[in-house]
This record gives sequence, C-alpha cells and structure tokens, in this order.
Amino acid sequence: MKTKGKQGIKCSERKNIPEQKSLAGIPFEIKNPALAPKGKQRIQWSGQEMLVMRQIQERFAIEKPLAGIRLIPSYSVTTETAHLVIALKNGGADLILIACYPMSTQDDVAASLVVNYGIPVFAMNEIEKALEHRLQL
Repeated sequence: MKTKGKQGIKCSERKNIPEQKSLAGIPFEIKNPALAPKGKQRIQWSGQEMLVMRQIQERFAIEKPLAGIRLIPSYSVTTETAHLVIALKNGGADLILIACYPMSTQDDVAASLVVNYGIPVFAMNEIEKALEHRLQL
C-alpha cells in the first residue's frame, strides 16, 4: 500500500523536493543560519540612516495597524528592505518574505531576519549557480 506524502505526492516520488527547514517553528529556506550575527550587525548599521523607517517600526509596534493581515512580500533581500519587513512584522502582519531576485539576496540579512527577528524567509543568493550555468552554455 502506497501512502501519500506532502502535497499528495507519493513518498517514493519526493526525491527532488527538499524538506522544509524550521527554526523554533519558523519555516525558512536560507543559505546558512550561522550568518545571522553579521546580518543583524549590518541591519542595525543601515538603520542608523533610516530614521523615518525606525519611527514607523516603533509606531507600528505600539499600534499594530496590520494585525490580522497576511502578506507575502517579494523583495530583494537587502539591509534596506529588511527594515521594511521588520516594520510590517512590528505592525502585526503575518508574513513570509520571498526573494524576487535571488542574485541580489544578502544571505547574512536573510539569516538574521529568520534567527533574530522571527520572520520566515525563503531567499538565497544563487550567483554561484547562475555563473556555473553560464559556464556550461
């Protein structure tokens, strides 16, 4: 008797589907969670020049204007966009961040959003794969 796995796929057919990772119940697909300390440092450093965004984060943390709203933003995962995603989370949004352009993903920032801010992130810098593919052409 064959049993069905995730998404109705037979377990024997799941060879190419990666298992979903999670950290304290937060799903993610990032390059390496160990990069989080560097990412947090970079996010905090860039925040020094983003005074308005910091004010929005603080206000949203108190008012929770996005409570009950589900969002799946697709951004380049950088220190700048990290502040926007943190503001959305502070505002009460239930969100998952996915990369819109993997080659611009800053892996340390993605790791920090998962580890330090509890935001589910699905983003990895794939420049190595892109270069490898180009060399094969």
